[in-house]
Amino acid sequence: QVQLVESGGGLVQAGGSLRLSCAASGRAFSPYDLAWFRQPPGKEREFVAAIYRSGNTYYADSVKGRFTISRDNTKNMVYLQMNSLKPEDTAVYYCAAGSRYAKYVAGYDYWGQGTQVTVSS
Repeated sequence: QVQLVESGGGLVQAGGSLRLSCAASGRAFSPYDLAWFRQPPGKEREFVAAIYRSGNTYYADSVKGRFTISRDNTKNMVYLQMNSLKPEDTAVYYCAAGSRYAKYVAGYDYWGQGTQVTVSS
């Protein structure tokens, strides 16, 4: 089992920045692919970014160039730096861990409880 806990969400004005963090415990971190998903109000959960165990990174087109995912295996942490935030980025953000090199919800086995990000216009 892997336990994931997100932090760093909050209210920010459009154009601002936030850094989300996700702390993992329970098992060694390095063998897992890690990802961030988000769920806007009234919508389904969607892929945001992933960093695989190889170190390769992938982003949804909607956040490419604005968000950066990173991981620190020595600290069992994964981060999402979000710049140039837009109102449409408003959502609950979740971190996830899995082992299927996936960019979809079903590809991840472990999830955090989520952290709210609200971007005001």
